[in-house]
Amino acid sequence: MKEMFDQLSARCSKLTTKSYSTSFSFGIYFLGKELRQPIYAIYGFVRLADEIVDSFHNFDKKYLLEKFKRDTFEAIELGISLNPVLNSFQRVVNEYQIDHELIRLFLKSMEMDLEDQLYTEDLYQEYILGSAEVVGLMCLKVFTNGDQAEYNRLRPFAMKLGSAFQKVNFLRDVKADHQSLNRNYFPNVNLTVFCDQEKRKIEQEIEDEFKDALLGIKMLPASSRNGVYLSYIYYKKLFNKIKNLSAEKIMTERIRIPNHHKIGLMFDSMIRHKLNAI
Repeated sequence: MKEMFDQLSARCSKLTTKSYSTSFSFGIYFLGKELRQPIYAIYGFVRLADEIVDSFHNFDKKYLLEKFKRDTFEAIELGISLNPVLNSFQRVVNEYQIDHELIRLFLKSMEMDLEDQLYTEDLYQEYILGSAEVVGLMCLKVFTNGDQAEYNRLRPFAMKLGSAFQKVNFLRDVKADHQSLNRNYFPNVNLTVFCDQEKRKIEQEIEDEFKDALLGIKMLPASSRNGVYLSYIYYKKLFNKIKNLSAEKIMTERIRIPNHHKIGLMFDSMIRHKLNAI
């Protein structure tokens, strides 16, 4: 029976998430039980694509990503894939009627990472849309469970949250992106002479997006609000840590939140949620 394979596929997506991201794993744990597996499936899909472009340096990345793209849409069309993560993902896409254009935009951003890019403002916004904002919209499709009016109402806030998360990632990973992958996502910024003034400009964009995103988090259904809020406060904590360092400092080390601090943030999130204090 395919049910057994679907269960195996679900476990693979969950294991992928837990292996690559403790922060998102914590957030997913505090979603309503019925929402956890669909979000694991989305994250597993996103993670595999990201690994192709970021990690598989001794292989033909362009071929692998193109094959992954073909396999993804074939899985969605057939309702099955022998790749367990794609099998798990196609089930969510079909069940929650996730717009295929969101998937195309995401994969387009992954393709952009295959080549050296000189990011203009337009390319920067295009990359963030595809790599982060549409992922937030895929998750929102699950959170709103077919309520199109609610999805449309919350859509701008989900995009702001995805954008804020991605820009924090850019700052956190700026050293590795620049030195190991030869990437610089920030338009009109020369990372060899990255300065505090340029860093503060990026941080102000993130501050504004976090502020807007929090309004949307407060409007989410109860089943998803606490888990999304936990991810929000984790990223906000990471962002504040980055803000307190100089541009020179973040070019020399990757900033992170230790796991024991993440557990503290988790309990703070739980208390705030119970007190309706978010």
